[in-house]
Amino acid sequence: MTGQLLRKYGLIPAMLTPMNNKFEVDYEQLEDYVKWLLSFNIGGLAVNVDTGEGPSLFPEERIKILKTVVGIVKGKVPIIAGLQARNTLEAVKLAREAKEAGADALLVFPHPAFIGEPNLEVIFEYHKEVAEKADIPLILFQLQPALGGVLFRLETLLKLVEINRVIAIKEASFDAKRFIDTVRALRKAPRKIMILTGNDNFIYESLILGAEGGLLGFGTIAVDKQVEMFDLVAKGRYEEAREIWEELIPLEEVIFAKPVRDYKTRLKEALVMMGVLKTAYVRPPLRPISNEERARIREILKKLRML
Repeated sequence: MTGQLLRKYGLIPAMLTPMNNKFEVDYEQLEDYVKWLLSFNIGGLAVNVDTGEGPSLFPEERIKILKTVVGIVKGKVPIIAGLQARNTLEAVKLAREAKEAGADALLVFPHPAFIGEPNLEVIFEYHKEVAEKADIPLILFQLQPALGGVLFRLETLLKLVEINRVIAIKEASFDAKRFIDTVRALRKAPRKIMILTGNDNFIYESLILGAEGGLLGFGTIAVDKQVEMFDLVAKGRYEEAREIWEELIPLEEVIFAKPVRDYKTRLKEALVMMGVLKTAYVRPPLRPISNEERARIREILKKLRML
């Protein structure tokens, strides 16, 4: 199933959600932005995830955004929708609605109930209920706690892989050791799933260490360079791929500087500078960035000849 839906060494950008000065979703900007992303040889699009401020969107907004993207993409690439819910019943309901709206798979956000051990049964049953009752492919999500995530124990991951509808994991611990341990554990699992890096801070290295693709917030900028980097890794041309990554590291570091939650605002500001977006508004409680930060972003974009 993974081979049918997700392309090996494909870059899946996690999309932003353009907004106007009233903090409403700007669907006109969204359409132009999706068309821009589709101009690159991407492996899919992730909608309503953390990069797109998914947790702060209203349910009706998520569905309208998803339907809008589906209507533009027209099956060219798979669409992965973020799934955030207050409880398991709602998770099943939202998963069914996302499937009906055209999502090809769901990225299952960690629930607060996952925090605290032992937690294997809580995590397993949540994913199992969604998989069985919504009947849609699922992507597990190991996310750093700084972004409200949960790090799974290895025994939990191996149990989750038993769920037939689980096709991949987005590993976004931002921890190289944790990533390697996860890769090793999943390689020994009786059932294989695709490992997607979500580690924006070591994208190239995670591809070398076992990731077979990426679902990344950073994937929505310098898209052409990253697609080329992924293609080079797939062909075993590691030195050329590394050169691209080293060129991009200053941009990654300024986008994902502390506090990491502001990466969404920084990405929007960068894409406004590049002429891809018209506005950089983020929904409160997220805040605008300072003029000093904007100047740093602009300087790096100029050095990369992206302006």
